[in-house]
Amino acid sequence: MKINKRHLFLTIFLPIQVLLVQLAAKNPAFIERYYSNGIYPYIASFLRIILGWLPFSFGDLLIAFLLFIFLRFIFRLIKTRFKSFIPKIIHFTAILSTIYFCFYLFWGLNYYREPLAKNLKYQQKEYTTIELQKVTKQVIEKLNYYQFKITKSDTLKVNNPYTQKEMYKMAVSGYHNLAKDFPQLEYQHKSVKSSLMSLLQSYNGTAGYLNPLTGEAQVNDRITKTGYPTTVCHEMAHQIGFAAENEANFVGFLAANYNDDIYFKYASYRMAFGYCISELRKRNLKISKELWQTVHKGIGKDFNDTYLFWQQYKNPFEPIVKKGYNAYLKANKQDKGIKSYNYVVDLLITYFETSEKVLNS
Repeated sequence: MKINKRHLFLTIFLPIQVLLVQLAAKNPAFIERYYSNGIYPYIASFLRIILGWLPFSFGDLLIAFLLFIFLRFIFRLIKTRFKSFIPKIIHFTAILSTIYFCFYLFWGLNYYREPLAKNLKYQQKEYTTIELQKVTKQVIEKLNYYQFKITKSDTLKVNNPYTQKEMYKMAVSGYHNLAKDFPQLEYQHKSVKSSLMSLLQSYNGTAGYLNPLTGEAQVNDRITKTGYPTTVCHEMAHQIGFAAENEANFVGFLAANYNDDIYFKYASYRMAFGYCISELRKRNLKISKELWQTVHKGIGKDFNDTYLFWQQYKNPFEPIVKKGYNAYLKANKQDKGIKSYNYVVDLLITYFETSEKVLNS
């Protein structure tokens, strides 16, 4: 029973890597300075440059290949009746060790950087229901404005006229505008693509994802197009190093909001409203219902279309997938798991309150 020395080395290296990552998690200032604002931008730019020009998702193909390797390993293990079990397990663990190393080097350490609020110099505090209600009203006012400006009627649903590929290009201009006020949110070297696994993503209940091994932003091209701009901008936020879901949501909101295109602006307030009204519903159902009454009927139709879209893909396996993703997020310093997406409300309230102070000063 011969064991490959290189495989053994990589296997031994895996628990060492896990320990090093845990130590890094306790030093966010170090990660922020030397990784997120140090080597990561070069790694990310390199990946986007060498793969961004491809018209298809290389990352999706890589995932399919890795899945094939895993299934083949299981099949061979059973077929040989677990013959040479230890060398094969060490070989498999060596592959896991390599993937683990690439994941955290290429992107994953961004989970342990300093909070975005600190990066933007926001003085955050626990917000009250009154503050939430006030910001939600502001968002509704803007959302109604852009819906009416597009449709010329408060009862008509917004129909986004752009193709997915057009929106990938347009999203970059929003980041370009955003960088003038927030230089740390600059985006270069586009690598955004429709996922080859969009149907599977729909059944998994996901609108997009960043492939950390290739740096490509993958978007589910089946989702309704009115919310597409913010999904694209969200995945691009992951690309520039904001791993936490609430932070990617906020940067995605800003990038869509700073875009000169009216459909991107509509999408930004559409997303902000969705999160704000959801949080308000948890705190005060009566107030949330009252505010819904002030939303144009055309917007209600838009949200209903999105609800119906996801309903058609409901399946028994989706909760299992979400539990797995929830555990993944918790393992990477997002204690609230999937619920961490909703924590974008903290940043939205701080942003709107800060903007209001600037306008009144």
